[in-house]
Amino acid sequence: MRPFYFLLMAMWGALAFYTGHVILNHGINLFPDFFGDMSEWTWPGQFNLDFAMMLFLSASWTVWRSGFSIAGWALGIVAFFGGAGFLLPYLTYLAWKHRGDTTAILTGRNFEGTSL
Repeated sequence: MRPFYFLLMAMWGALAFYTGHVILNHGINLFPDFFGDMSEWTWPGQFNLDFAMMLFLSASWTVWRSGFSIAGWALGIVAFFGGAGFLLPYLTYLAWKHRGDTTAILTGRNFEGTSL
């Protein structure tokens, strides 16, 4: 499991470096570009829509995993707006906390030991 932790943290470091570079050169206001591409019905817009749906799934899983608690909703908002910048360290933390138990990592307190 340790190689996976290192991979997650390497990805997070690369993302943080890239994001910092983009902010320094283009500013922090990404929303006009993000939604502007979607409004033009182009491939960059399609990618942004796809990405927004993945952000929604990440946020939904985070809230569900936390049992729809207040803290879970707060984490879900961070997950939606933070993207991989949130999810990579969060998964690393969960993997460490649950000692690599994939079921516990993915299901949190919602797991009841039943199969679907």
